[in-house]
Amino acid sequence: MAAPELTSLKSPRVTAARRLAKRSFRGKERRFLVEGPQAVREAVDHLIEVYATPEAAERHAEIVAAARAAGVPVLTATDEVVAEMSDTVTPQGIVGLCRFLDSPLTEILRARPRLVAVLAHVRDPGNAGTVLRCADAAGADAVVLTDASVDLYNPKAVRASVGSLFHLPVAVGVPVERAVSGLKEAGARVLAADGAGERDLDSELDDGLLGAPTAWIFGNEAWGLPEETRALADEVVRVPIHGRAESLNLATAAAVCLYASARAQRAPAGCRSVTPT
Repeated sequence: MAAPELTSLKSPRVTAARRLAKRSFRGKERRFLVEGPQAVREAVDHLIEVYATPEAAERHAEIVAAARAAGVPVLTATDEVVAEMSDTVTPQGIVGLCRFLDSPLTEILRARPRLVAVLAHVRDPGNAGTVLRCADAAGADAVVLTDASVDLYNPKAVRASVGSLFHLPVAVGVPVERAVSGLKEAGARVLAADGAGERDLDSELDDGLLGAPTAWIFGNEAWGLPEETRALADEVVRVPIHGRAESLNLATAAAVCLYASARAQRAPAGCRSVTPT
């Protein structure tokens, strides 16, 4: 096994990578890090460089080969160097340096998306990444993070997306008013997901309303959506609680709403209820 090429914690590459832990440096450089084989595999089209321990490079030879085939340099590094670049407590031996990949909102709207998740006032990076993953799994066309939401490239958000960050267009830093008006102009019905909604998700499904192009707005983990944001939506919709649970967390509620829309959009007649009257 060849000796590692990166051995010093003071290497300019290591120093530059560690600086990307701060949002200001990520924004300035328009670069961020991904950790672990799954994330690096998914990020191959956006990679600038890959750093891996000799053991990880051997264990994940197909990832190394894919990166090199895409013209991405792969440098081997000591365990200490990879750990210094990593944000996790137990690094997996491989880290990718990526370029930013967010899309302009105008580009997303031009495609007239049928299903969009809008994250408004979402501050927890783990929740943001998980909702992005849910949107990807539900077949959403795009995700929009408003200017009041967490940084898309926060290491925890990137990890929580489990590679979905690289699967669908994401717009960032968009004022919620602009996002809503643009989505409406593109033909989407805008629904605010909130526990205080007058309508509930079952009624939306029963009435066949979710088959149309839809944008869901999801709010802050602790206090939901402010009144001024709810007022922008066409409807405020709650997820019905049929049991004794007080509420659902953000990511679970988002998954329920997005999958309800995905099912309705794929069904004839908009997935109307078939319960006899």
